[in-house]
Amino acid sequence: MSDLLLSGEVREGLGHTLHWIATAIEMLGVAVILLGVLLSTIWMARDLASGEWTRAYRSYRANLGRGILLGLEFFIAADIIGMVAIVPTFERLGILAVIIIIRTLLSFSLQIEVDGRLPWRRKEEGKIRSEGL
Repeated sequence: MSDLLLSGEVREGLGHTLHWIATAIEMLGVAVILLGVLLSTIWMARDLASGEWTRAYRSYRANLGRGILLGLEFFIAADIIGMVAIVPTFERLGILAVIIIIRTLLSFSLQIEVDGRLPWRRKEEGKIRSEGL
């Protein structure tokens, strides 16, 4: 009987630990996004001060997007760890799958917005530039 109780206590302690780890990773994601906003704004102000309006706008959007993308990766990691902390059920796994799909699609669209091209076109553009076409 004490083995079952200990096993339950250990399981509960592990669940709490994983929950706190997931929360810490979520907070890190928020901090990354906030830091991205702050640094992007500072860099934009520097570009604006030098009179480079177009560069300031493009740089701001790209840097802001990169900060959001990195923050989203932390949120996805926290969701996965959080799922392990709770007793996984098919319903919760389905919800996690939907959340990950939505965040992945958001990350994909942000990446296209930041780069200005589809991810699989990077190598093609590199070949064209190296061949001088």
